[in-house]
Amino acid sequence: MRNLAAALLFLSIALTVQAAERTWIGNVVLVSPERLDHVERGGVLVEDGRIVAVERGDAGPPEGATIVDGKGRYLVPGLIDSHVHLALFPGTLDTAALDPTLVRAYFAQLPRSYLYYGYTSLVDLIVFDKPVLDDFRKAPLHPDLYDCGEAVPMAGGYPMVILPPERAYKAFPNFLVDPAHPVPLPEGVKPGDHTPEAAVARVKASGAICLKTFIEPGIGKGHNLPSPSAEMLSRLRKAATVAGLVMVVHANRFDTQRMAMDAGVDVIAHGMWQWGDLDSAKEVPPEIATFLDRVAASGVGYQPTMRVIYGESVYFDPKYLDDPEMYKVVPRALVEWFKSPQGGQFVKAIAPPGASAAAMTDMYMNGLLRRDRLVTAYLDRKGANLIFGTDTPSAPTYGNLPGLNGYLEMKEWVAAGVPLSRIFRAATLDNAKRFHLDNDLGSIEPGKAANLLLMEKSPLETLDAYDSIVTVWIRGKPVAREALAANPAPPSRPGAR
Repeated sequence: MRNLAAALLFLSIALTVQAAERTWIGNVVLVSPERLDHVERGGVLVEDGRIVAVERGDAGPPEGATIVDGKGRYLVPGLIDSHVHLALFPGTLDTAALDPTLVRAYFAQLPRSYLYYGYTSLVDLIVFDKPVLDDFRKAPLHPDLYDCGEAVPMAGGYPMVILPPERAYKAFPNFLVDPAHPVPLPEGVKPGDHTPEAAVARVKASGAICLKTFIEPGIGKGHNLPSPSAEMLSRLRKAATVAGLVMVVHANRFDTQRMAMDAGVDVIAHGMWQWGDLDSAKEVPPEIATFLDRVAASGVGYQPTMRVIYGESVYFDPKYLDDPEMYKVVPRALVEWFKSPQGGQFVKAIAPPGASAAAMTDMYMNGLLRRDRLVTAYLDRKGANLIFGTDTPSAPTYGNLPGLNGYLEMKEWVAAGVPLSRIFRAATLDNAKRFHLDNDLGSIEPGKAANLLLMEKSPLETLDAYDSIVTVWIRGKPVAREALAANPAPPSRPGAR
């Protein structure tokens, strides 16, 4: 009898837990990228972290489900940022020189900041400090995280050149060696261990979904950093295909993006803000237009990453550090550190001696950004596969802050003329498809992960919708947006938006 009572009690508890895991999110307007022509009222049933049913119309909740009344708000799939660098710290490469409590506070807040702006899935393109990513995944609340494993740069090339050699080879151990163009290597390194095939094998073994390489000879005249040859890119492409990896390439110039296309890459991870001898053109030149037509026809994923330019330009904007939005995504003490001489030291790396703030702003806004906007607008008109990635942070800069940078990148797409519906697709289903995640992510459909956002406004009607999030669901677990902010209430200032 005692065993029967115990069994009945266990069954009762099990049924209660099972019922509690079934949630009906009703009285909402469903906005899903695969059905933008059918935006309508309905509800979604979530069970064990997945969407099990989507009902349109006035269907009521199933028996036993926990009911969430959406109060007529908009339910959309969680956003995807397919270009982040979680281990980079804003403002410096040398975190050892900082107060460790400040560093810990930033990384503890990091996953919550992405969620605050609706990013429920991220792709980290360069794993160079794996413990940071491991800690990110262990956080109580965090976006789904995918990665490209260790980057595949050329030995002595970009981004290795940013660091001293003794640090570079430790941070980027999966480098390529080109026997035709040898460079000094650390003692004991065997070139045969650093072929395209060996590099891809290491990426695949790490559990990555993609690999990233770089076609970057350097910025400005006189630079000639090692970059992979066409033959090495072809071998990377072949090995990545066999391994089932998405091939992503860093390329932001007309000539390097042509190399990327010739290699048949899957994703070009930057906009084209350098046009070479055509930089002074006021509109997209015919030579570049012909190339962009090819990009559009190919279906290659293309990330404009306009906030990369802003990430540096903010050092010449005295008002930037007064923006109260920053306090929602990073600890207050970190913003105060940004305002210190140490926190602003990155400006020395980007400004030539004697350069004025006006001259630097003109270079960024009327040069690099103008060209990137023109290319993005052209690709949009041609129906190219624009996918959403921010390169957050693009460098040791405080100009690209987690979560907020995605919202600001969307504003740049709007300024370039990209329609709201395209932005919505780029940050959801189109991103998921390009990275082969669409069986799990990107839309509100049965069987997919219950990564969802409840918004006060429609993302098809106003960009402000992305700053009107009420609730975020991660694998079926809800959290109120205000609970994700880094600080309870940011300081106000006159004229703040």
